[in-house]
This record gives sequence, C-alpha cells and structure tokens, in this order.
Amino acid sequence: MLQYAIKIALTATLIVAIAEISKRHSGVAALIAALPVTSLMAFVWLYADTGRAEAVAELSGQIFWLVIPSLVLFITLPVLIRWGWGFWPSLLTACGLTSVAYLVLLPPLRRLGVML
Repeated sequence: MLQYAIKIALTATLIVAIAEISKRHSGVAALIAALPVTSLMAFVWLYADTGRAEAVAELSGQIFWLVIPSLVLFITLPVLIRWGWGFWPSLLTACGLTSVAYLVLLPPLRRLGVML
C-alpha cells in the first residue's frame, strides 16, 4: 500500500508542478510535459513491480505507436481555440478526434502484431 501511495504522490507532484510552471513559463512547462516523463515513470514502476525488462520493452514499443494518434490532440486543440472556439468545446472536440484517430490506427496495428 505504501508503494502505491508513493507512486501516486510522485505522479501527482509532477502534474501539479507542470501546471504551476505553465502559469509563469509556458515554454518551460511544455518542455517538461513533452519529455516522456510519464512513460519513464511507468517503465520504472513496471520494472520495479515485475522485474521484467521485456515487459518494459513491450510497453515502450506500444507507446511509440500510440504517440502518432495522440498528435491529433496537440494539432487540433490550438487550432480550434485560435478559431475562436471556447476552451471546453475545443478540448472535447480535440479529445473526440483523438479518440477517432486511435480507433482508426488500432486495427492495422493489431493486424501487424504491434498491439494486442
């Protein structure tokens, strides 16, 4: 139970830190958020829990392929906001389009044996 509390505390601290830094320096916050810190933390937690480097390699490979459809969010959100859409409609639309991108990409990745 302590291990989960530590994981949650470290992960939450990272997210809050990025949000706070972005209030003053959006570029620095973007750089930190763009780093694969979440993935790195997931790799460390997975390896610490299982001791299986192969599981980390599999997760890393799958993350690589799923970054591609996630880019839809980062392209769509600023465009919609700049077109005058409100934040919430822009965010919901960008999330919806990103979900569609995942749904479109997952079947071919499964056929290629990349995703389970």
